[in-house]
Amino acid sequence: MFTGIIESQGEIVALREEGSNVHFDIASDISDELKIDQSVAHDGVCLTVIHLEPGVHRVTAIKESLDVTNLSSWKTGRRVNLERCMIANGRYDGHIVQGHVDTVAECEDVKQEDGSWRFYFKHPESESNLTVKKGSVTINGISLTVVDSSPSGFSVAIIPYTYEHTNLGQVTPGDQVNIEFDIIGKYVAELLNRR
Repeated sequence: MFTGIIESQGEIVALREEGSNVHFDIASDISDELKIDQSVAHDGVCLTVIHLEPGVHRVTAIKESLDVTNLSSWKTGRRVNLERCMIANGRYDGHIVQGHVDTVAECEDVKQEDGSWRFYFKHPESESNLTVKKGSVTINGISLTVVDSSPSGFSVAIIPYTYEHTNLGQVTPGDQVNIEFDIIGKYVAELLNRR
């Protein structure tokens, strides 16, 4: 369980393919605090720490994760948003985030708005790919509030802190990002579809 509040950024320093899996070595200021078998959200994708070296941790993405996220496009040097699992007595500063990416969305436009930024994204239209105005959405692991919503897209407004302390500030039109739609909305949509 995560909250979508980014704790740190890491940098991919190495990657290695093994069969249909890809191992990512990530250097970060929290890597030395991690332990083997710990779940960590990487750009919103929940991955398990499998190896540790000083200042670096390794995670593995399997085919399923590579197929439904943007992990297959990751290269060395990429900055990655990191968040450790929420502790049981912590606060939900963002919203309930599972680290289970639903789809990849494409950035359509970025507009600077005199001190903030508006990002516009399009995604595959589906009954479960659901956003609502003023609802929550997770982009690359970041808990954000939806400004405008349509069946195949949405926009979010970004404050300077988020722009500077996550990799969202590096996203430009045409880039793909990981999207996790709000878990409550997904359950409500599924229950209504079963009627």
